Parts: sequence; structure tokens; C-alpha cells
Amino acid sequence: MSDKPVLSFKFRLRHPGFELALAHDMALAGITALFGHSGSGKTTALRVLAGLEKGADGWVSYDGEPWQTPAHENVFVPPHARAIGYVFQDARLFPHLSVKGNLDFAAKRASLRDNGTDFETVVGRLDLEELLTRRPDSLSGGERQRVAVARALLTKPRLMLMDEPMSALDSRRKAEILPYIAKLPEAFGVPVIYVTHSVDEVASLADTMIVLSKGRKVADGPVADTLARIDLGPTTGRFEAGVVLEATISSHDVEYHLTSLDIAGTKFTLPLINASPGTNVRLRVRARDVTLATEKPVSTSSRNIMEGHVVEIIEEPDTPFAETLVEIPGGRLRARITRRSTAELGLKPGTKVFAQVKSTSLTGGAIIER
Repeated sequence: MSDKPVLSFKFRLRHPGFELALAHDMALAGITALFGHSGSGKTTALRVLAGLEKGADGWVSYDGEPWQTPAHENVFVPPHARAIGYVFQDARLFPHLSVKGNLDFAAKRASLRDNGTDFETVVGRLDLEELLTRRPDSLSGGERQRVAVARALLTKPRLMLMDEPMSALDSRRKAEILPYIAKLPEAFGVPVIYVTHSVDEVASLADTMIVLSKGRKVADGPVADTLARIDLGPTTGRFEAGVVLEATISSHDVEYHLTSLDIAGTKFTLPLINASPGTNVRLRVRARDVTLATEKPVSTSSRNIMEGHVVEIIEEPDTPFAETLVEIPGGRLRARITRRSTAELGLKPGTKVFAQVKSTSLTGGAIIER
């Protein structure tokens, strides 16, 4: 039997022109992404779990402890009694208090539950020492969100809920705060439910994901498996669609500024990254950056050529495109190619192919240290 706490819920919430109906049981560990387009119900679902939406009819329980039951049973645990840390899209810091004042306020309101989270640990882990005397209006967006995360942690939560905390940040600020969020479960022993509409953030942070569309759950499971599903294209988005592969840094080529990864014995080359050989990383490969051939390419500039076979093809009627899933050593790749290419190459499930990925496409958020 798992020793992970289980969050269970089944509820329905109606707003004018929209209905949210969800049911799910989840063992809380690591980071779970609640993913979907704008208007899919992500934030509303998070608010129901936090106890901020009293209009929801149904039940929510944490490890067998009822937080909410149907209206006729009249059980509703208020937000402060659920021992939840909540991080909003905007930091919502008290403007008249310094960073230390904001953190002290949270610490004083913490429950008696001892989860090993103390002021010094939180400040140290989130690198806030130099910010303690400053006011919120003097902080960057990323710094404010780090303080918001610290404030939530100091309430000693059993569960962290994060509602698109990076939606207002530019790419540089996102890159700064990502490593802090990624390490929350390991550093503080607290699971995280993370709301986002960004595939990049899911690939960077999450271990598992729940996909919402129009107020309903349409998929759930490990991130690598779920992002590889080509039938979810309309929901996960086609332009940023792709897969996640687990890899290990094998070496660096300093002369040419390249890094080599090992993926189940296959070499993968990409622009130089700042991490030591032996480091485990997560590699995101977008479908639009993958090309396919039925014979091994020669005299090509592509540094990454992997032999595999076609698993699935979904053609998109009335468009030029076809989504193709390819099995390779260590995982799967998605390739977004034209329907004409599919026909001319004679692609079908089982066809042997060689997948090519340009090294220069693997930059920015493509590599996440694990």
C-alpha cells in the first residue's frame, strides 16, 4: 500500500454558460500539472480544492479526511483549516511590509503541524536573504513570486496549490524561478498541484498531469506518456506539441560548444549546457522539429539521427498535416509532417524510419536538469 496521501474529488460547479464536472483520485507526490487552455476550468478546479468555491456540489477528501461533502451532508472545511499553501498568478504580497514582514506574517499563522519547514530553511532554499529588507514594489516579478512561494511554505502546508505563478513573467524571469519550483517537493516534502496552459512548464516541472477541456477531464497520467499522445493534439496544442525524454549528460565538446546526451544508449547532441557529465536531464523535443526518412540520411547537417518505427499516424483532414508517433530507444518522438510526405514515404504503423532532430532546435526550455 502506498504511503502517499490521496486527494479524491468528485464535484460539479455551474456558472452561467459553463459547467465544471470533475472526478479523480490522485496519490500526491512530486508535481502534478492541471493543464488546459484558457476557459477549460483549471483555476476554478483549484479553487474548489482550496475551499474557495462554495458553490461546488460534491465531495473533496484528503487521505480519507473529508474537506467537503454534498450539500445535504453539510460538511465544509474552510480554506485555512485544510493546511494548503496557495500561490496565485500575482504574488499578492502586503505592500506596506518588507519581505521579512510578509514572511513573518505567514509564519505566525502557521498551524502547529511540524513538517520541518522553518524560516531559515525556506529563506535559504529560495535565496531570499538579500531581499528580506526590501518592499514588494522594489522586487522583480520573479522575486515577488519566490517570496509568495516562501510565504505559502511557511504556513507548513500539506499540499501546495499553484495557479499559473509564471503567467506574468517574461522568459528570463521564468527561467530564474523554474528551478526553485521544480525542487519544492524534494526540498520540503510537500506535493504540488500546478495549474498552467504552457506545455513548456508541464514538460519542465511536472511528473504527472491532468488534462482539462471545456470543464471535463480528457486525459491523465505520467507527463511523458500523456504528451506523447497524438490524439490529444487539439487540447495540448499542435504548434508546441512534443515529447519528453529522460537523458544523462555524457560529455561536453568545449571547442564547438556542444553537449552530448545519452538516451538509452543513443547519442544526442545539442548546444552546450551548464551541467556536469552524469547529470540527469529532461529533454523536450517538439514535433515540428522532427523529420522522418525511410533510409538513413548521409552527408547531413543534422547531429541527431535515431532509428525507430512508426507506432501511430493521425492525419488531419482539410489540412496539410499528419501527426506521427515513432518508437525509438528510450522513448517516443512525435513528428508533425505533411500528409503528402506520409503518402510518398508509404508510412504506416510498423514502418522502419530514421528520425532527425536539429541540434539548434534544442535550446531554451528544451533542457531541464533533474
